[in-house]
Amino acid sequence: MKQATDTAFQIMASNCRFGSGITHEVGMDLVDLGAKRVLLVIDPSVRRTSTGTVVQQSLEDNKLDFAVFDAIEIEPTDSSFLAASKFATEGHFDAFVAVGGGSTIDTAKAANVFATHPADFLDYVNAPIGKGIPVPGPLKPLIAIPTTAGTGSETTGVAIFDLVSRRVKTGIASKYVRPTLGIVDWDNTRTQPAAVAASAGLDVLSHALESYTAIPYEQRLRPARPSERSAYQGSNPMSDVWALRALEIVAEFLPRAVADTSDDEARMNMILASSMAGIGFGNGEKRRSPPATRDGLSGRGHGSRVQTCRIRDRSPDGAARYVGHPAHSRRRPVHRSDIAAAPLAGGESFGSGHLARESR
Repeated sequence: MKQATDTAFQIMASNCRFGSGITHEVGMDLVDLGAKRVLLVIDPSVRRTSTGTVVQQSLEDNKLDFAVFDAIEIEPTDSSFLAASKFATEGHFDAFVAVGGGSTIDTAKAANVFATHPADFLDYVNAPIGKGIPVPGPLKPLIAIPTTAGTGSETTGVAIFDLVSRRVKTGIASKYVRPTLGIVDWDNTRTQPAAVAASAGLDVLSHALESYTAIPYEQRLRPARPSERSAYQGSNPMSDVWALRALEIVAEFLPRAVADTSDDEARMNMILASSMAGIGFGNGEKRRSPPATRDGLSGRGHGSRVQTCRIRDRSPDGAARYVGHPAHSRRRPVHRSDIAAAPLAGGESFGSGHLARESR
């Protein structure tokens, strides 16, 4: 008997606070959450900036015991996730703070998962690469403070990494992985160079396009249980709202953010667009549309670089392989032409998902 297609979609809210100069509130937030011992996961370069100083001062001012983990890889790997998880487990922390780009925030998410619910590393990793066992329950509080306007990781329930031994990119996805709070302070992007603003901005473009052009939710198979309905459930009327608004903001403000990194209005709007696109793909889809910035396939750089590769073939387990770019290596930055002309993961043409449902 043919399995029925789905008739429902589910929206999971992201708890974010937006504002200029609000990063110093993080210590008070942690106190309100009942935190006593905090793991600060921070990009080593960010640690030396004013943002890093503000965060650490806020923790000290609020009399919080904390330790710092800054062994962050630009492209997180299974090894870097394991190192962070080991540090978190041995430290017996009751809350986490992540300060940096998507790689940093994703590292904190993974550390929180394995410190709270210990398991073999591949147990929670998405199938078919891992076992796809659901994260069994709530995690410890995690406050995410993004310093790039690109990944929107402060809004999503996924942590992405390179599985080096198999040369594929995969992740851990669960509603429990979503940060407890995102502190989105555009002052933290003030030191972002123009090149980073450009590549991170293309990340926002990619996420919004992927969400909007995904295969619609009503064309997906209905899960056996409501709890088995993936966050990446397909495009839907709610995710479309976030994706379209993010695209409008990118069109207007990305050129300005790149041309003048001191343009406060442009920086504010781009980090808003980043979170909006994150909410869109976090409640829609992030795998089936055009850009070569394919998280699950191409080892895309979070925040600091947007990258591309050529897909050579697929293994029997369905995982796409990429050639010429080992999972741990540097890869060439993607250009605008790559965004427009990149091959699709599923062999579809750009926009086929959304165009097919325009009349609904």
